[in-house]
Amino acid sequence: MKKITNPWRGMDGYHCYGCDPNSPQGLRMEFYENGDEIVSVWHPRPEYQGWVNTLHGGIQATLADEISSWVVFRKFQTSGVTSKMEVRYHKPIHTTDDHIVLRASVRRQRRNIVEIEVRIYDRHEVLCTEAVCVYFLFPPDKARSEFHFCDCGVEAAEENPLNK
Repeated sequence: MKKITNPWRGMDGYHCYGCDPNSPQGLRMEFYENGDEIVSVWHPRPEYQGWVNTLHGGIQATLADEISSWVVFRKFQTSGVTSKMEVRYHKPIHTTDDHIVLRASVRRQRRNIVEIEVRIYDRHEVLCTEAVCVYFLFPPDKARSEFHFCDCGVEAAEENPLNK
């Protein structure tokens, strides 16, 4: 897997709840490209629980939405907005787990509408949550001028985020 570079890192005014690595309250997600998939290994914290030691469903939805946006950034080299999202919770995710794994890929595209499939696995690789996020893609010139989008590349070296 290759780590995806964060094109907004260090930009003034950048405080994304999902992916700002310096946000004390944020999720601080990192993303990797593995073929057609975008992958994130995320480390739950106790402050994200909805019930004792159980990851809040809204946080799970936010994780799914965020990785979907990175599918858009990397695979389409533009930005967009979520227009619809459906989440199915199969099993609880524990905030005591040292990590969970998110995997997202394009399900289908029709013009500037993209359906992205997300799967969230616990540390034992058990599927816990599935989501389908529908994104409206902006034309690249609008993404650059209005949303500060710039190229979303990958680092040269292969990396296994589970070894961090």
